[in-house]
Amino acid sequence: MEPQPRAAKPEVIAPTPRIQNPVAVFNGLDKITGRITVFDAAIDSSATFGALKVTPHVCYTRPPTEAPNTTSYVDVEETTLSNEKRKIFSGWMFASSPGLSGVEHPIYDVWLVDCKGGARPEAPQGPTLGE
Repeated sequence: MEPQPRAAKPEVIAPTPRIQNPVAVFNGLDKITGRITVFDAAIDSSATFGALKVTPHVCYTRPPTEAPNTTSYVDVEETTLSNEKRKIFSGWMFASSPGLSGVEHPIYDVWLVDCKGGARPEAPQGPTLGE
């Protein structure tokens, strides 16, 4: 009786680490004037767009060799005419789907465009050819 051939082990490919960036880039639309403004916000710092205060807490991208996937966890507060602050958005924004995750406000829309300033991660160490 001949021994059964062993099934080949599936090759496990380590995922490429995401890039953590220090700055998130947003677009803001003022619906009254029809103007779109590009603005940056440093992580855990606030940027003001109209009556909105936009605070990103993380901003991740993928290396250029991977499919684009830019995400940011963001809090957005509105300052009302009576100077009250109320949180109108808290969650993940996806640059690839601005309609899914952007802030829609009666006067302003805000959505994630990109992240910048991150260092490229080291490639995962795996077996080399011939091993």
